[in-house]
Amino acid sequence: MPTTYEQLAARQPHFFSAASITLEADVLAAMRAIITACEQVLALPTCRAEALDAAPEIARLPQAAQGVCMGYDFHLSPTGPRLIEINTNAGGALLNASLLEGRGAATAAATLRADIFAMFAAEWRRARGEAALTSIAIVDEQPETQFLAPEFELFRELFMAHGIAAVIADPGELAWCDGRLWCGATAIDLVYNRLTDFYLDTPACAALRAAYLAGQVVLTPHPQVHATHADKRRLLLLSDAARLTALGVGESEQAILLAGVPRTIEVASVAADTLWAERKRWFFKPAAGFGSRAAYRGDKLTRRVFEEILQGPYIAQEIVPPSEHPVEVDGERQRLKADFRCYVYAGQVLCVAARLYQGQTTNFRTPGGGFAPVFLSEGPAT
Repeated sequence: MPTTYEQLAARQPHFFSAASITLEADVLAAMRAIITACEQVLALPTCRAEALDAAPEIARLPQAAQGVCMGYDFHLSPTGPRLIEINTNAGGALLNASLLEGRGAATAAATLRADIFAMFAAEWRRARGEAALTSIAIVDEQPETQFLAPEFELFRELFMAHGIAAVIADPGELAWCDGRLWCGATAIDLVYNRLTDFYLDTPACAALRAAYLAGQVVLTPHPQVHATHADKRRLLLLSDAARLTALGVGESEQAILLAGVPRTIEVASVAADTLWAERKRWFFKPAAGFGSRAAYRGDKLTRRVFEEILQGPYIAQEIVPPSEHPVEVDGERQRLKADFRCYVYAGQVLCVAARLYQGQTTNFRTPGGGFAPVFLSEGPAT
């Protein structure tokens, strides 16, 4: 039996908020425009070459796959949406399909599930043409311990419903043998990569790395798309008028990016005393970080942590306070912060979800917080 919304909510009480968020259509249109402009700039040969020159060699391996479940995360400012970061293995897409179903939007949920499966099928066709896709491994480190482990099970259910053998595995459970990647007795055609070892550096990833380098497994998302999109140093370019002009980016695209991407600088490029004096203006993030780890608001920094940040590589992004939304928690009205995640494939938005929280960053620990569906006046935001 498929896992239900009620089972997910019981298993992880902070997965889902009871709230729903309504956005104006022009806000979603602005998000789409920012995403489109980012995708166009990041695809420029000069921009890709710069990103790959600075990345490990594994990222330079040519790839046909584009990378599933891109996440474009926004805060809503009084002047419109602002892009906070881009992620390559953004979790939660199928959770949000279950959330839509649990809120009575069954048609939207079914469409989203179909779109998500179509995304994986498209990745396979890009890499393997008309060959049959028979097996998929959903891979993360100690997957049963991950907060989003229930979503791995949703993906397994989705793949199996389409007649594809599917397993959930730690990378250390994989084996490279006889020119194929194996998980137990199952030869793996495609790996849905949920690892945060973006360049497959750890010993546990040795088999996956070998299969990937040999071109004998379709890996998505893969090291190259992390280097070209999710390394936070890409935000330096996307928020820099002079560099955009030098790349030949048109005025209209520049206007979209400079209004939609907060100014981002490389910590190493600014004198430490100046940066410390202006720290309240900035949010500090490790260039290759993920999931808000080792990320700090400047107004919360201690001198000790600041000294660690200076060892880098870190970027500093102008703070854009998140919008706040009313939520009823245990019968009491509260206001929770929100960021908005657009799940994207090949430049197209599959769905939009809000993440409600309190604290410095999204945490899935706030009572009343978690994923919340985003609706427009005419229905779910897609």
